[in-house]
Amino acid sequence: MRKIELDRFDLQILHLLQQDARATHQKLAQDIPLSASQIGRRIQRMEQNGVIQGYQVALNPEHVGLSVMAFANVSLERHNEAALLDFAQSIDNLPEVLECYAAAGEADYLLRIVVPDLPSLSAFVMNKLMQLSLVRSVKSTIVLNAIKQTMKLPLSSLP
Repeated sequence: MRKIELDRFDLQILHLLQQDARATHQKLAQDIPLSASQIGRRIQRMEQNGVIQGYQVALNPEHVGLSVMAFANVSLERHNEAALLDFAQSIDNLPEVLECYAAAGEADYLLRIVVPDLPSLSAFVMNKLMQLSLVRSVKSTIVLNAIKQTMKLPLSSLP
């Protein structure tokens, strides 16, 4: 993966879009000394190059009935390429899994899971996750309170 060169204007655009992804090019031009069309071209370039991966609405899980979040450490029985691809495809088909990371350490994968309640978490782990043929073990940690949760990258720390 090649790194895209970003100048200070690109970083300003990204910073402001992280604050408000619905900001118009004209609104961004009020804070950045570029024209709206220049900002639009820069955003398009960053979208095409994969710097900007998309735009999403941030929902409050509790307000839509998904009040239990958990992290699961998953260990697999086998680690060959076919097994890893099979596991990745299986996880991709589980909407309760919001994030999945391959990891080094005690677990092979770390999952972030969201469900309506504790019985739903139990059912998900026992009836879906543990039923995947490659899964050897699952250790779950239930989140009591989210202290910090963000998708905003620390762009100000870049040189």
